[in-house]
Amino acid sequence: MLNIVLVEPEIPNNTGNIGRLCVGTESRLHLIHPFGFVINDKNLKRSGLDYWVHLDVTEYQNIAEWMLQIPDKSRVFLMSSHASTSIYDAKFQDGDWLVFGKESVGLSKEVLALFENHLTIPMSPLIRSFNIANSVAFVVGEAKRQIRSKIFD
Repeated sequence: MLNIVLVEPEIPNNTGNIGRLCVGTESRLHLIHPFGFVINDKNLKRSGLDYWVHLDVTEYQNIAEWMLQIPDKSRVFLMSSHASTSIYDAKFQDGDWLVFGKESVGLSKEVLALFENHLTIPMSPLIRSFNIANSVAFVVGEAKRQIRSKIFD
């Protein structure tokens, strides 16, 4: 099971869509405060549809509280458009932590400094970033592909 971490998510529709993706891919969702919305926001529930009740979700008040849950910091992967290593060069494993920053600015320098594995999603120079829900889908898809291929090797 993958662990999807959203640090200070701002847009309820994105978080709802990511929650739905987590249910569909049997991944856990970890949400780190503060949020740009309330968790019972109607847009969050609408995006997550009726799947939200099936979501394995945990909320943390801050980064420090979340970090207490990580058994192996080497298995934490932070997504950043400034990283030089592609998600396609990472070697994902079951139980990995995939971390995404807030929609407006990504992950802070302070959070990036806490972990060594920084990854980027290759993209055209015509854009500066993908929507966060799309980004999570890209990375979860690649991680699941790798994990599945290891099972059948």
